Amino acid sequence: MFKFIQQYTEKMDHATIYPMVSLIIFFIFFITLIYFVIKMDNKSVQVLSNIPLDITGEPNNQSI
Repeated sequence: MFKFIQQYTEKMDHATIYPMVSLIIFFIFFITLIYFVIKMDNKSVQVLSNIPLDITGEPNNQSI
């Protein structure tokens, strides 16, 4: 499978840039995700952490 992909990427111009771009997108996504998790207030974390434990089956009316 890798050889099948490799033969087409070798024919492409600037094929080495695609792994670098995907790595940059990967890091930007996870750094942004970590930033939002750190900046999240404790009330929202408490509400989200109790979702799996809510056995009443009623929707929770608290806003996140």
